[in-house]
Amino acid sequence: MGQRAGDPSILAPMKRLIPLLLAASPAFAEEPVIENVVATRTAPDTYRFAVTIRHPDTGWDHYADGWRVLDMDGNELGLRVLFHPHVDEQPFTRSLDGVVVPKGATQVQVQARDLPEGWNAGTVTVDLR
Repeated sequence: MGQRAGDPSILAPMKRLIPLLLAASPAFAEEPVIENVVATRTAPDTYRFAVTIRHPDTGWDHYADGWRVLDMDGNELGLRVLFHPHVDEQPFTRSLDGVVVPKGATQVQVQARDLPEGWNAGTVTVDLR
């Protein structure tokens, strides 16, 4: 005779299996989204970047904690560290002055980071004028 759905011999292994499946599933944390970047030339080959980010910060354990400016080869030109969560301020804009870009560059990339996940896989390309 076969086992029925309410049979305790079926439920006991399932109760042990469900937590294991949940623990093995990937986290679905959202990456920081760069909504806007304004690059203002302040001197020859030097720029100020104002970057607007949206991220569902939940507190000190999970928040957007920085962004950086990269040349088109991926070399870091400047880093803006965000020292605290912005739980009640979304989106938010922070600036970084004095970023020197390679002479003749017409574009850079901006990449966001969050704690605990690290750097976003993607970047936003910014035209320099």
